[in-house]
Amino acid sequence: MKPTAPQHRKPEDGDARRAVRPVVCYPVNSLSPPDLAQYRAARQGWRLHQRLTIAPRTAECFQLPAGWFCRIVSIEGPQVGDLNLWSATNPEERFFSGKTRALHGTHLSTGDRLWSNLPYLRPMATITEDTLDWYGFDADGGSVHDVIGTRCDPYTHRLLSGGDYHYCCHSNLTRAFARLRGVPEQQAEPFIHDVLNVFMCTGFLKDTGQYFMKASPVRPGDYLELFAEIDLIGALSACPGGDCGSEHSSDAARCHPLQVDIYQPTSPPEGWRQPERNGFVMAG
Repeated sequence: MKPTAPQHRKPEDGDARRAVRPVVCYPVNSLSPPDLAQYRAARQGWRLHQRLTIAPRTAECFQLPAGWFCRIVSIEGPQVGDLNLWSATNPEERFFSGKTRALHGTHLSTGDRLWSNLPYLRPMATITEDTLDWYGFDADGGSVHDVIGTRCDPYTHRLLSGGDYHYCCHSNLTRAFARLRGVPEQQAEPFIHDVLNVFMCTGFLKDTGQYFMKASPVRPGDYLELFAEIDLIGALSACPGGDCGSEHSSDAARCHPLQVDIYQPTSPPEGWRQPERNGFVMAG
């Protein structure tokens, strides 16, 4: 733990240094915004192709072809989910939460995109509907659908508690991906990556900067809708923390299932085309 009080005296110009105005690191004005009206129009006449129920403290994989939609739905009670995404044709291309956070902010909502890792760096999916967009940022600085946390994992659990827990989201996602690929869990584990924490309400404490969680505002019927920009494999874990209002990586929290609905539209959005991988080539 860092010291609770500064170890060095503030210089005479300290207030002036603090008063410097912030600059956005990655302005996105040059990016073409998604045409949400066309995305939503493509939902007319769509067909429910598949419905998955993710039991508490487990994870499941699903296929999501380019141009299709999926909804992650709260169905019984407040529940957080951890989402991984891979390119269906190349699982080395996967969701890059860090760059997504740098481009769109700490928490995602309608119109934001989920970007893939380097060297691909292209939109994997676009958020087309979010029934929790009303929440915004609360008085604690908390908001929902974060890309600042990683995922609960057994390694951190052992580090902090000394115990072993086998139903962390990292473990659940590993088992689900291993089943899909037909490989041992040790071979699947390196593909598991930092997540979109669906429905999770999080932020940073103002005094210490520590990552916090609080009870999710999600209720049955709420959903987050994604449009697949490329052919995707998704994996969703129903977090062992339930609504993450008290703890995670525990069998004590009350947990609920989540639902994944996959929809096939009659035609893709007008003017839509799959994004190409980033054109930069590292000089040899």
